[in-house]
Amino acid sequence: MTSVAKKTQHTFRKKWGQNFLTDTNLLQKIVRTIDPKLDDSVLEIGPGEGALTEIILPLVNHLAAIEIDPKLIKYLNNREDLRDCHFIHKDVLWQELSELPIPTPIKIIGNIPYNITSPILFWLIEQRSNWNEAFFMVQKEMADRLTGDIGTKAYGRLTVMIGAFLNVETCFTIPPDVFIPKPKIKSAIIKLEKHHDPLVKDENFDRFEKIVASAFSRRRKMLRNTLSGFGISEELKEKIDFTRRPETLTISEFSELAK
Repeated sequence: MTSVAKKTQHTFRKKWGQNFLTDTNLLQKIVRTIDPKLDDSVLEIGPGEGALTEIILPLVNHLAAIEIDPKLIKYLNNREDLRDCHFIHKDVLWQELSELPIPTPIKIIGNIPYNITSPILFWLIEQRSNWNEAFFMVQKEMADRLTGDIGTKAYGRLTVMIGAFLNVETCFTIPPDVFIPKPKIKSAIIKLEKHHDPLVKDENFDRFEKIVASAFSRRRKMLRNTLSGFGISEELKEKIDFTRRPETLTISEFSELAK
């Protein structure tokens, strides 16, 4: 997670969504939540100046960290106390988990830049055979959307798309004033675990994605209007009432529509 428990000299890059964590007690709370074990293989996304990295490194046998900022990579590689961590200078979205210099399955942690949270979640889904659980710091609004209850405003396209593959749990909320620079919004730590049996098969994913996107593009419209062009069988329309609105359908019902 992008974190630093002491005053930083780093120039923050807005394009990479950098907000560094400054509260030592909160870092320890995050570590307790992650609960690293000695035999874990851990990947940290966005280590910043290594404040969380230095806590976790002695607790696990294998740790890698991926960082897009070349100045931070240089700084991290020069830290003698972190020499046992594998630092990788790369955009995480281009990283194959199977090609990391640590064994799989991997526990993934990270303070995710808010502007690429959704792409990283889909990156996780695509590579779900190589990891077992993940802990991310995200915008609280994003956490609310990922865990939204059916029938609520928070329940939408992302809830359904991610929920078909992953179980998402909000661990705790984080106030803005523990970061440098201070963001305008609250954050949250979320835990992600894979469904043993995803609700959508890989061969149905594209259709599922299109159906969900179309349904929620006009969420106040009935399904008979938003999904009229998908050739859904009359038998299925009898099973799932098409006078309903998308926020009333369960994730399982959406997966049925994609078959």
